[in-house]
Amino acid sequence: MDKRDLSSVFRERLKTLIQRAGVNQSAFAAEVGIDRSALSQLLSGTSTRLPRAETLLNIASEHKVSLDWLLGLSQDEGLTGEIRESLEIEEASGGFERTLIAKWHAEAAGTKIRYVPAGIPDLLRTDALIDYEAGISNKSREAQLGETQYRIDYSRRPETDMEVCMPRHTLDIFARGLGVWDRFPADLRAEQLAHMARLLDDLYPSFRLYLYDGRMRYSIPYTIFGSLRAAIYVGDMYLVLNATQPIHTLTRHFDNLIRAADVNAHEAASFAASLAVTR
Repeated sequence: MDKRDLSSVFRERLKTLIQRAGVNQSAFAAEVGIDRSALSQLLSGTSTRLPRAETLLNIASEHKVSLDWLLGLSQDEGLTGEIRESLEIEEASGGFERTLIAKWHAEAAGTKIRYVPAGIPDLLRTDALIDYEAGISNKSREAQLGETQYRIDYSRRPETDMEVCMPRHTLDIFARGLGVWDRFPADLRAEQLAHMARLLDDLYPSFRLYLYDGRMRYSIPYTIFGSLRAAIYVGDMYLVLNATQPIHTLTRHFDNLIRAADVNAHEAASFAASLAVTR
């Protein structure tokens, strides 16, 4: 991170701690062991200078935040005073309302969520498709129904801003009944595509689906929850990234997928409807 960016983030987070503490600058300076004039200089923005390591440690310890957060290297404050690992592994199991995914969606409310699904996006699936996929994946039908309804309700909140990007060919393959959907009946595939078209139209613009050419681009499935974290889906587990830089890298990757899209968000409903007719 550029030194100017580092000092800018530090300055804003220092202001946050002062405001949260509810004390004046003189009292805050005394708590962390620096002069009032030194604190004013740190807050002024006229210099890219950071305080000494001892001062940084004092601020982090006194206000129960991590050094990573204080310096803008992580979005996790670490309220226990511990620095959270930049990479974690979480199991993807249990009822959706009890999973970390639901918690992460709730925490990211009001920020943009970017999502690359592994198949048909969860909230766009019919009950029939959920039943079928539960049968071939040995996943709980009830948990998947709960997840679908939660995501629909979430997408209808006024503060929701969600972008989904996936290969166009996933829908082409589904419409033709190929791959894992080879035993899913044609009439149910048509119903699924029509259902998807209706939801895409209903939820737009808070929920926006982009389709890119899967022959030209590739992406693993993942979700970015604002600037807080990214979760990469790997079967029954999630690799969870908490550090700022990898989240920014995945965000750039996602933005490049959208730039390469040949079906844009305002066209996605019509595209799904056309597949329902021409399957």
